Amino acid sequence: MTQKVAVLGTGKIGEALLSGMIRGGWAPADLLVTARRPERAEELRARHGVTPVTNAEAAKTADTLILTVKPQDMGTLLDDLAPHIPADRLIISGAAGIPTSFFEERLVTGTPVVRVMTNTPALVDEAMSVISAGSHATADHLATAEEIFGAVGKTLRVPESQQDACTALSGSGPAYFFYLVEAMTDAGILLGLPRDKAHELIVQSAIGAAVMLRDSGEHPVKLRENVTSPAGTTINAIRELENHGVRAALIAALEAARDRSRELASGNN
Repeated sequence: MTQKVAVLGTGKIGEALLSGMIRGGWAPADLLVTARRPERAEELRARHGVTPVTNAEAAKTADTLILTVKPQDMGTLLDDLAPHIPADRLIISGAAGIPTSFFEERLVTGTPVVRVMTNTPALVDEAMSVISAGSHATADHLATAEEIFGAVGKTLRVPESQQDACTALSGSGPAYFFYLVEAMTDAGILLGLPRDKAHELIVQSAIGAAVMLRDSGEHPVKLRENVTSPAGTTINAIRELENHGVRAALIAALEAARDRSRELASGNN
């Protein structure tokens, strides 16, 4: 990439994106950052060699602006940026729940906006980033977003109407797995294992299962059946999961996450 990219509101995910871009071949001199605290901006300069700027400087200088602030702070950021953004700037939003129309209404007519929902595995280059085009974004704009977020994991294009569902599934998804590992670790302790050994057993089992899901080409039902022998230990565990409504609880949980994403879009913070 030869264009300049600015990451605005550079928290953990924003910094992970910067780091991944640099490993992917971006020159630090072409990467700009903004941060609320001056000491945070200087920390980013020292760690990555990027250039701290003000929001106005980023809007005037960068070809692509990646907005990574919290949803509730996006309106204030846009008020600050709008007078300085020409219509040819690409705006990439990483804020949960906020539609591209929110940006298009506040910026110069014709400004291209791409909406991206990534997740915390960006910190280890294993993100799942879901990309949607606003009404003025072209295939080239989507390709730019894919190249940027591809530096920290996998990308997938979806219609914007599916973004709330994707937020529930992959945006929040890592938390569900962490929650499951936490619960299974507690179960291992209850069964008599030391915490560190229970944790190691579960984490490696999770990694192995994930690789099989990704690489085997088998449906998850088939993979589960391969572990579930008649009258064995696994089927007894599965029966208890079904008796306690775990499947229904997961569906309800994801519906709740989707609904909250919709609430954020409506301004209900």
